[in-house]
Amino acid sequence: MNIILLGPPGAGKGTQSAMLVEERGMRQLSTGDMLRAAVKAETEVGLRARAVMERGELVSDEIVSALIDAELEAMGPAVGAIFDGYPRTEAQALALDAILARHGRTLAHVIELAVDEDALVDRITGRFTCARCGEGYHDRYKLPEREATCDRCGSHEFKRRPDDNELTVRTRMAEYRAKTAPILPLYEARGIVRRVDGMAGIDEVKAAIDAILG
Repeated sequence: MNIILLGPPGAGKGTQSAMLVEERGMRQLSTGDMLRAAVKAETEVGLRARAVMERGELVSDEIVSALIDAELEAMGPAVGAIFDGYPRTEAQALALDAILARHGRTLAHVIELAVDEDALVDRITGRFTCARCGEGYHDRYKLPEREATCDRCGSHEFKRRPDDNELTVRTRMAEYRAKTAPILPLYEARGIVRRVDGMAGIDEVKAAIDAILG
């Protein structure tokens, strides 16, 4: 099974992808991660991409498509794919159709984790982590049981991501809407778009995705 998982930063897309990978044996294909890996490994596509980036240019659709094509070839037909960050344009969506067809695959579902922008701002701006062990907390929903003391390791040092602020979150939301707007109508016309409440609890979101995938 091959799916596209959509959602703005903070919607829980990474968490749900990780569970699909673990429980269903699927492969998460994040174009950003794949590009960095190809450049580091100095593959043919990676070398082409590095040359483009060193010139300060954007990596072309053709290079990104080549990365996807190579990864699907390496995966083999029995492993399902979760596409993350691709496609972002109608041209990329059509290119993905062609790539999937070459590998005897089809796109089963486009699942969007729908979020309320104000609630997402609250979720993200309130989060912080233990500086030692990485345990996650939230100003409103999950404070340490003992004040300023990590429940897991007892550390008294905590940190917040510098980009977890309202302006950044709203900018990310606007960018997400701009990137998904071109491709959603294409997939809606095919009747394969499904929406899940991304503001629900992790287990509820997982159950909704499981119900879609069967």
